[in-house]
Amino acid sequence: MTQDAPLHQRRRPPTADELHGIPWLERLLPAERERATGAIVVGDARAGDYVCRIGRPVTYWFGLVEGLLKMSADNADGLTMTFTGVPPGGWFGEGTAVKREPYRYNIQALRRSVVAGLPIETFHWLLDHSIGFNRFIMNQLNERLGQFIAAREIDRMNSPDLRVARSLASLFNPVLYPGVGDVLRITQQELAYLVGLSRQRVNEALAFLEGCGVIRVEYGGLRVLDLAALRSGQFAHAPALARHGDARPRRARQ
Repeated sequence: MTQDAPLHQRRRPPTADELHGIPWLERLLPAERERATGAIVVGDARAGDYVCRIGRPVTYWFGLVEGLLKMSADNADGLTMTFTGVPPGGWFGEGTAVKREPYRYNIQALRRSVVAGLPIETFHWLLDHSIGFNRFIMNQLNERLGQFIAAREIDRMNSPDLRVARSLASLFNPVLYPGVGDVLRITQQELAYLVGLSRQRVNEALAFLEGCGVIRVEYGGLRVLDLAALRSGQFAHAPALARHGDARPRRARQ
């Protein structure tokens, strides 16, 4: 985030369409929903802006209305470790918000994005008063646990094709990211940032997965055809050319 124009200084009231895309609002009773919608703000993030940073106190529970974010941290050697991406519809940081502890990770915009924030005091008021909100948070925490167990497994995979497949599967999680649907709007470079591979190697993996019939590369993004196969890594045999990297890969939007 640039020092002369921090994201919080660009906050504004949400539009009706932006509120409509927030999945947990429909779980609230009318009075609870009115309180929440009156407190929610949104910010227009530029590529490279930080939504939250390691060590900063939690002031909002955040969600992504539009765009793409990445969650990362720096290790002892100064290298950046990317934990996961956050596509539209995803809300994150509920564990940090519940405990009111400083952030242990960075959240950064990979492209122009619209980020929503629910003030931490309103978040805790809903925890104290709303059964529907509590159930949503409980489901979030349960799915998040599974997500990070899977992320640890991905880190130990030697196959780039499997790493790309499992990373894609995590972005198509219908509970954590209900706004994605069947098509993820992402470029190969953005996916390379999230997976931790070169753009060229990601391109080859996408060609392999497309040859297996589990995804389809379209203009502007990727369409999932077999989410179960992406999650399990059990692919049908791909054409020999694609398997050996000799196929001419199709390109997502650059």
